[in-house]
Parts: sequence; C-alpha cells; structure tokens
Amino acid sequence: MNYLVSVITPCYNSRHYIADAIQSVISQSYANWEMIIVDDCSTDRSVAVIEKFLTDPRIKLYKQAQNSGPVLARNLAISKASGDIIAFLDSDDIWNEDKLQEQLEVYKANSSCAIVFSDYEYINVHGRSVNKFIRGPKYIGYRSLLKSNYIGCLTATYNVALLGKRYLIAHGHEDYILWLSILREGFVAMNVGKSLAKYRVLSNSISSNKLKAARWQWSIYRNVEKIGLTRSIYYFIHYAFSAIIKRKAGLFATSNQ
Repeated sequence: MNYLVSVITPCYNSRHYIADAIQSVISQSYANWEMIIVDDCSTDRSVAVIEKFLTDPRIKLYKQAQNSGPVLARNLAISKASGDIIAFLDSDDIWNEDKLQEQLEVYKANSSCAIVFSDYEYINVHGRSVNKFIRGPKYIGYRSLLKSNYIGCLTATYNVALLGKRYLIAHGHEDYILWLSILREGFVAMNVGKSLAKYRVLSNSISSNKLKAARWQWSIYRNVEKIGLTRSIYYFIHYAFSAIIKRKAGLFATSNQ
C-alpha cells in the first residue's frame, strides 16, 4: 500500500529552526507525504521562511487568527490532513531521511498496528548531538505506557485508516494523553528499534521544567485516565524512577562527549 503520510507541524516563532524541520521532510526517502504547517501568529519571520518552501505543492501553510497554543494548531492541521498515516514533527525538530520509510515498513507488515514510533536523540540549540538517546521497548501496551512515555511526539505516527482521525486535548503532555487513549482500546504501539529523529533541546523547552511535568503526569493519572489513588501512586513511582534513569543516562552521555 502506498500510504499518504500527513506531517503535522505547529509553528510559533521558529524562524531559526523551521527551515531545518521542513528540509528534513523534503529529504525523506519516502516521497508520498504532505506537510501541513500551522503558524500560531508568529511575531518573527517564521512565515517568511515557510513561504519559501511553498513551491513544493506537498507543503501547505495555514495561519491561526489568534495565538492559541500548539494543541489547537496541531488539531487544525489534523483536520486539514488527507493522509492514511498521521505523523508529528515540531518546528524545531528534525527527522532522519529514512524515518518515514522505516516506519511504513512496520505498518505494511502489521495491518492492525495503530502506532509506530522510534528511538530519538537529543541535539543542542545549534543542531549538534549531545550524545543522549531515548530508547524505548519494541512493544508498548497501555499499562506499560502509564509507567513511562517513551513515545516521543517527533517520532510518533498513527494509523488513520485503522483509528480514524484522533485529536489532542488541552492538557499538559497532550501527545502522551493521545497515545494512552489509543492504547487503552487494546492496541499496541511498535518501535522501529533505531534512532530516526533529533529532538532539539531549547532553554525554554517545557520538558525542561521537571516539577511542572510531574504535576501534569499526576493530573493525567487522576483526572484524565481516572485511575484510583493507590494505582496512581504505583504508576507515578515508576514514572519518577524512569525519569531519574533517563536523566542519569543523559548526564553520563554528555560527560563522555
């Protein structure tokens, strides 16, 4: 099957990075894609940078009427998508050139697969590797995902032909909530098993605020997934331990550059 992949990219004040993100899609070895970029009222020259790429008919730009945040930007892009597969790429991240091809091979071999993701690596603001990789298990079910989110949004794809279009809700870790909502239905997420994307760590990255992330995680257990107190504590302990392990792995890797 020659899947059409819809690449969902929200953008806000990313003039320094958006060209790299777009170019990484254009450079894909798999060519049957559309890239839907939603600019969320950028105040820099992001739109001017994006417009230079619109000569490629596969790239489409939509502009929000007012700044509304990445959730509504992604949801608008999803609503405009025509693809069999939805893929996510933020405006400051980068894909390896075989990213889509490798993931689509998994879908072709597993017609009932709902989510395919991959490992990824961290890069600094200048695009250089910091020698830190996030590696996930080969298969992830709902209960496993409650313990730790190894599905990086920049690597994630989901099967529209199987699931229909799925949208995000306005809550911290909105992508994680989306994966949980899908796996809760009994589906399994599959990992390609290699690093296929690069996550750019910026000084203002939300993920860098560990306390806020922990609060969001707890809220997901209690208010979104409606998990009881005892089980929420159980999963939160796993989440915290996993976060410490990831942090130590990153520090070790960085110290050995």
